[in-house]
Amino acid sequence: MSLMRISLWLTVMVALVVLGVVLVVGQSLLQPNLPLITDATFSLDTITPNADGDKDVTAFTYSLSRNAKVSLRLENEDGTQYYFRKDEPRIADSYRVLFSGVVDGYTLPDEEIAGEVLRRLIPDGRYTWRLQAISDTGETDERSGILLIEQGDSPLPELVSFTVSPDRFTPNQDGIDDQSHINLYLPKPATLTVYIRGTDGEQIFIPETNSDRKIGDMGRHFFIYEPGGSDKGFEPPPDGTYTVVAEAKDLEGQVVRQTASLTIQTGGDPQAEIAPQPTGIDVFFTVQPYDELYFTSADHLGERIPEPDLPEDLGFQSITMPLGDMLIFKLTVDNYGEVPIRTSGPWPGTVYQQDQVWGAMGVYEQSGSWRVGIQCSTNSTSWPWRWAIGTPDTLLTEVGADGNTYYYLPAGTSSVVWGAVRMTELIEARNPQQCWAGLIHEDVEVSVRNSRVGARDIELVDPSAASAG
Repeated sequence: MSLMRISLWLTVMVALVVLGVVLVVGQSLLQPNLPLITDATFSLDTITPNADGDKDVTAFTYSLSRNAKVSLRLENEDGTQYYFRKDEPRIADSYRVLFSGVVDGYTLPDEEIAGEVLRRLIPDGRYTWRLQAISDTGETDERSGILLIEQGDSPLPELVSFTVSPDRFTPNQDGIDDQSHINLYLPKPATLTVYIRGTDGEQIFIPETNSDRKIGDMGRHFFIYEPGGSDKGFEPPPDGTYTVVAEAKDLEGQVVRQTASLTIQTGGDPQAEIAPQPTGIDVFFTVQPYDELYFTSADHLGERIPEPDLPEDLGFQSITMPLGDMLIFKLTVDNYGEVPIRTSGPWPGTVYQQDQVWGAMGVYEQSGSWRVGIQCSTNSTSWPWRWAIGTPDTLLTEVGADGNTYYYLPAGTSSVVWGAVRMTELIEARNPQQCWAGLIHEDVEVSVRNSRVGARDIELVDPSAASAG
């Protein structure tokens, strides 16, 4: 029984081998060895690539019988060669591609182009096209023909006056060099693409800044690279040097590229908050009589009150104080982020009159600056009283390119802030009123968790009215 089975299997195997040989021989008799290129032709032998919709393109079709690398070049009557495809791998199959006279970028002798030419129309003329194929085994084949190019001369979509400024910036939402501005001029209408390319090849596309000019119109165009946005709270790319790439493509399909270097330094999303005092209270409030020595304005720098000591019992109850005295606060700002945060005056210890606002001190809002603010329920403006988040001797200083000195609370550090408001306005309908602290990132936000910290009831008492009573 076993011998019979083995004999049967041998018979089947021999039959299969014989069948295979027959099929191969039959295939070779029915279909002789084909050339590498079995077909190659243009659908039109004359094109006028001027984007008018008439004979702008021609279809090039070709077929390969075996896998190969293909090149399609066009040679004019003076011998100049232009490549449409060069050494591109293709599998055995039939192909169809549209050709509009646009080939790999080139420049003419003594020609100066604003940018790198990636794709460009070949000049008008009579061309011999040649399709060459080289198989995996080294076999070569070629087909050729004639193609006329007419009415195709068109200026390039050059990127004139391409600038990136500043080319070294610090996107950390401090209001100083947080953005980089990209300017360029288009001498003709074209589709613009601008992006940042990192060393790993990642592309970050930048939308064009809104203006009265339509996207792609001839003229000047403006882009702002603001990683994450100054008010979106996103992390910018890691510090390092990147490439700004701008590409313009016109209706004919010509493409020009410009590049520039851009360096990111001290980038990051700033993070800070009002931290609790050692005994748990968020904001320490106390009262002290006023002295004219403390009066401060834009024209007069008064004395600053000393940092108040924290008593053992900080007190969480409402405060009753005489009209005309100073409501003093003390709190701690914690920079728990990875980048320094910038601040601006007036300095801790400054005393405000109740009817003053921060501008009365000669210090105005500065985009990106962080300040502590005090707000009361009777205020008619938001955060009228503001202080720097540290003193000059506790902050880092940096002289900017504009010559101004800037102050920063370093990453991972804390600072004590205190100050006072002389309370001189009693509104019976809102007495007592509530007062609280906030951490303000100017022109960006007052975060929810830092917008109403340490609220206390403050009751004002008019001594003169009490005496009269």
